[in-house]
Amino acid sequence: MALLLTFPHFSPLSFSPNARPFSPSRGCSSSSRVRMTASGNRDHNGTAILWFKHDLRVDDHPGLVAASRFPALVPVYIFDRRILSRFSDEMLELVLFAVKDLKMSLKDQGSDLMIRFGNAENVIQELAREVKATSIFLEEEVEHELRSTVDVVKEQLKSVMLPEGSLRIEMWQTPFYDIKSLQNLPSSYDEFMKLQLPITTPIQLLKLPAAEMELDWGPLPSYDDIKEFMGMNAKKLKKNWSQIKETSVETGLQRRELMTSHRSEMSSSSKDMKASIVDQSVFVTQKGNVVGGGTNNVLNALAAYLRYLEGTARDDWQEVHEKVRAAETRDGASFTGLFSAALCLGIISRRRVHFEATKYEKERNAGFLSPFGYSAATIAAAVDAVCSMEWYWLMALRSQVNSHGMHSRRIWRWNGYLIEYTVAGEEGPAVLLVHGFGAFWEHYRDNIHVIAGAGNQVWAITLLGFGRSEKPNIIYSELLWAELLRDFIVDVVGEPVHLVGNSIGGYLTAIVARSWSTLISSVVLINSAGNIIPGYKSVPLSKDRQTSGASWLGSRLLLFYLRLRIKDLVDQYYPTRMKRVDDKLINEMIRASYDPGVPLVLESIFSFNLSIPLNYLLEDVKEKVLIIQGMKDPLSDSSSKVAMLKEHCDGVIIRELNAGHCPQDEVPEQVNPIICEWILRMESKILADCPL
Repeated sequence: MALLLTFPHFSPLSFSPNARPFSPSRGCSSSSRVRMTASGNRDHNGTAILWFKHDLRVDDHPGLVAASRFPALVPVYIFDRRILSRFSDEMLELVLFAVKDLKMSLKDQGSDLMIRFGNAENVIQELAREVKATSIFLEEEVEHELRSTVDVVKEQLKSVMLPEGSLRIEMWQTPFYDIKSLQNLPSSYDEFMKLQLPITTPIQLLKLPAAEMELDWGPLPSYDDIKEFMGMNAKKLKKNWSQIKETSVETGLQRRELMTSHRSEMSSSSKDMKASIVDQSVFVTQKGNVVGGGTNNVLNALAAYLRYLEGTARDDWQEVHEKVRAAETRDGASFTGLFSAALCLGIISRRRVHFEATKYEKERNAGFLSPFGYSAATIAAAVDAVCSMEWYWLMALRSQVNSHGMHSRRIWRWNGYLIEYTVAGEEGPAVLLVHGFGAFWEHYRDNIHVIAGAGNQVWAITLLGFGRSEKPNIIYSELLWAELLRDFIVDVVGEPVHLVGNSIGGYLTAIVARSWSTLISSVVLINSAGNIIPGYKSVPLSKDRQTSGASWLGSRLLLFYLRLRIKDLVDQYYPTRMKRVDDKLINEMIRASYDPGVPLVLESIFSFNLSIPLNYLLEDVKEKVLIIQGMKDPLSDSSSKVAMLKEHCDGVIIRELNAGHCPQDEVPEQVNPIICEWILRMESKILADCPL
């Protein structure tokens, strides 16, 4: 849906399951959901296990503080293939550095960190029996796959029978705001900020108990050990698909042979990626673009970042300042670019960042915080980022805890950011639905279950920057969203999809089809953005986009206008059935328009590059393309567009409907059978082309 509203997000932390020591073969009864904070005080008898996931720190760790009250404590980190597969090579490097530092920090406290490889449920079950654990502590997560893994762990622990009684599972969080009830929080960020909830203070660990028993703690693995472990029993298809993820959208758009281009692009082999810390740098990975290492390393980088305007003679701080200048693609974007990975892995907590930033602000202002804003751009960027991340994490958690209604709400983490999606159907061909600009997955509210009911598995995603997905301070572009769709197909769906897109979502699906055609079973474009240009030849592209004062001002004025006129504007897109523009649709658009980061997403309108025509993007998949065109679309001349498609896109199927810009929501009873029949036809063709 073009020119509706758009809405920004930020990112929380996440977790996972399964394990054992490296040697690829080693290694609750009652499950109580308890949020452990610094004041949590439950069972202090027996041995506690603390499962580190995306909380790789000792500093400001409520779970560790609560577990330290037990007579014995066994901290464990599990290298679970299912969890590690979500990480890029650079993130794997960061994990290794963080785990190494965590182990050293725990040893300094008189404890240690057990290292295991395998499935979390098997590792924790074995360990619980070995140490006769009475409680297991783990951080609350919002990602669907990780929550599913935790459920498997809980189920398997039911078989662990201990003389001490039932095994307790203690879920904990690092509370940012002093929230009494998650259920009662307003869903609008604007209303949430009016509550003026106090922000909590980081807590310190006083003392850790030893394990008091002989245990095999396991050695720290190398990067090559991890890559070898990840490669074990990997399916060839998945391996090839992971290579596709390494192929940039620019390369995919200009080269037909993806695997060839990938091999020529590979910048380094696993042998070359043994990361090492050089000269006390806080940029520990081979690429050296993000802050990593242990908590002290990240805190040092944060101190340098906050003091950017002061200048420094320290080499390590000068390096941070150089990276800030390179990453500041727009005001405040450098914080997200440099620190989001460390926050995602929990090397540092969000409230620790807030505490350090506001403490420095007070130092600059004789102990006071001004009600008129912060005295340095870096302080404002850090505070705004972590407050935004916390908001999206709270909303994601509430959507998982309050899971009700016709459609499930699931969370996937992409590049550290939270993405909301839904899925329906248990088996059958995979279908992925992509919304337009300013919309969200619910724009397919009356399509999802009907298409799934025809024997398909249907996914619908809310793109980064829209709906309830996160809206970080980054540069948004059509190429960024195309790579997000690519990764969703590879990581979440796991098989080729029938890709359906409306408006700008249609243009994104066309980019995906051109760039990574092996991921596509067919393409369905519903009033797609994009033009037809006969004889078009490829030209160089770049994800780099410039922001300007004009785009900054334009996005804010546009947002103000949209909030005032949203109902009237959307009505125009539904010319034959305006009653479909109901309160539920409009209220969600208005709610999302108040999310932190929305103006940043709207700025992308002024830098979109839709110059690559549809006839070029669809050239390699013409026999797999269905175009559904609402002929009363107020945004384009549908008759001329259909005529151009027929003339210059041989092989595509075109269905004309008496509808506006969003036929899938305006006349779903007409669109659904068209899509279902198309999928059936394409699947029959696929079977005919690939006989058993």
